[in-house]
Amino acid sequence: MKKIQMVDLKGQYQKIKERVDASVLEVIESSAFVNGPEVHTFQKELEDYLGVHHVIPCANGTDALQIAMMGLGLQPGDEVITADFTFAATVEVIALLHLTPVLVDVDPVNFNIDIEAIKKAITPKTKAIVPVHLFGMAANMDAIMDLAKEHDLYVIEDNAQGIGATYTGRDGKKVKTGAIGHVGTTSFFPSKNLGCYGDGGAIFTNDADLAHTIRGIVNHGMYKRYHHDVVGVNSRLDSIQATVLRAKLPHLDSYNTARRDAARKYSAAFMNEEKIITPMICDSCDCHVFHQYTLRLKDTDRDALVAHLQEKQIPCGVYYPIPLHKQKAYLDERYNEADFTVTNQLVQDVISLPMHTELDDEQIAFITSTIIDFVNK
Repeated sequence: MKKIQMVDLKGQYQKIKERVDASVLEVIESSAFVNGPEVHTFQKELEDYLGVHHVIPCANGTDALQIAMMGLGLQPGDEVITADFTFAATVEVIALLHLTPVLVDVDPVNFNIDIEAIKKAITPKTKAIVPVHLFGMAANMDAIMDLAKEHDLYVIEDNAQGIGATYTGRDGKKVKTGAIGHVGTTSFFPSKNLGCYGDGGAIFTNDADLAHTIRGIVNHGMYKRYHHDVVGVNSRLDSIQATVLRAKLPHLDSYNTARRDAARKYSAAFMNEEKIITPMICDSCDCHVFHQYTLRLKDTDRDALVAHLQEKQIPCGVYYPIPLHKQKAYLDERYNEADFTVTNQLVQDVISLPMHTELDDEQIAFITSTIIDFVNK
């Protein structure tokens, strides 16, 4: 059996090596390293893939979130509601802009932001909601957009883990995640479902005026060289990363299909295990792209399992071990522990297994049997 990787980027690279190598060399030969033709072509290809009018590439996913909020004109003190159970970048940018983060609990089944918790958190100061398509599972965007319309709020989709997921609305219409809210963002960090070979990110919107504002923000606030019309930042996707993403984008759907297939095999192996709660898999749509395959454990020492898997040379991850509302940087006396019952339990129960396009049946069988033996000992 080949060595198990949490993410097998090398194996994935080998299958597109010829295209990637040739394209990277072309960029080097052209010396168009920043805002070159490859960036603009990738932008257009991603617009077509997502079915969105405007894609603005940037330097990374965290910048994408910050720039989206800057583009919307949110002001210090404005409240922004987001999920307590996610990576810190989502709340980090809210705080950096001197906005007020409002963390709320998540759904125990899909781990995404809880709709009833959003309703309770809305105040006259609320200006935006940031749903995170956590682990690759589309959040309940119909309900979120309904709340936004009712309360005149912006919706900023954090699609860093969900690129390629398809959300089926209550009207039956299918839309890619990231293209539903007022603005969407993503990360192209190497381990993402669509990842480059460094850092990268992008912002999506169907609003032409917002897209124009954001294009200036990512480039020092300039629309014309040395004319700074808005306060901006320096956040651009470089041409080498764009050409890598161009090589991978045509394979994104097949990558996501491979992840779903691996997820189904994991879940089938765990089907009769009462101590293991598997993530939801929808057979009628493509709403989950399994950036992570995350289990919940019952009556099991999660940290002991982590140590056991490491001894067996099986990588795993705990995403996330500490709720954001308990992180030193985001402590706030407004928060009540009774409002975070799900998140507080998840951080004790969850464990994520290797998940990537190169997983094979032998590896999945070894991983699952090792876990089953441990939880039943």
